Amino acid sequence: MSNRVLLLGGTGEARQLAARLAATPGVEVITSLAGRTRDPARLEGATRTGGFGGRGQLAAWLTAERIDAVIDATHPFAAAISAAAVTASGQAGVPLLQLRRPGWTAGPGDDWRRIPTLAAAATGLPGERVLLTVGRTGLEVFAADQRRWFLIRSVQAPDGPLPARARLLTARGPFTVPGELALLHEHEIDVLVTKDSGGELTAAKLTAARQLGVPVVMVDRPPVPAAPAVATVAEALAWLSHGCPAPAARGRD
Repeated sequence: MSNRVLLLGGTGEARQLAARLAATPGVEVITSLAGRTRDPARLEGATRTGGFGGRGQLAAWLTAERIDAVIDATHPFAAAISAAAVTASGQAGVPLLQLRRPGWTAGPGDDWRRIPTLAAAATGLPGERVLLTVGRTGLEVFAADQRRWFLIRSVQAPDGPLPARARLLTARGPFTVPGELALLHEHEIDVLVTKDSGGELTAAKLTAARQLGVPVVMVDRPPVPAAPAVATVAEALAWLSHGCPAPAARGRD
């Protein structure tokens, strides 16, 4: 197994992987966080916060710190750092693996409208009372909407302009189906806008929307450069333990 691992974190999978690696003899894991979330969950092993200053600087950092492997376990919508990691690891000659949970898939009874971007989602929403769960950035595309009422839920208060008719709810998952049903009922929500983040932590809202017949505007994941990728912590550990082989690269739309 690689001795020094840079883990690009910010997800539950990253926390799980950091804990497993920190408990592995002979392995030093350094988890890098963007620093956008105040009071992040505790991580095992060493941590660093903030950007690297660009792709060239990241490549130089990998070389200077004698990093043996990079695992990108950032949020599926952190496209900029994922692209930078692919370029920098190639420049430094360091193997890289993407750890990405699968996206959500609509099932029987779901009313989903897949949209490529947040800006596209803000155009022609199919409802008047919106539950907006897309994180704290990019909300300015909804600010011009003077007609609809928005319940904006995020881990911390967003920056930038918000819609005139909006209420902010700061909360961190996991959420439950009964809790999400109560939230949708209480605020008479008739459309849910969310990103295709995947995972179980925040999936309860989708079940609640299905049960109540509430349409879901689902923002697709942004594209990133093709790179070797796995879906689970166990697969990432196996990749490291087998000397970071080069599985077939796959792109994501």
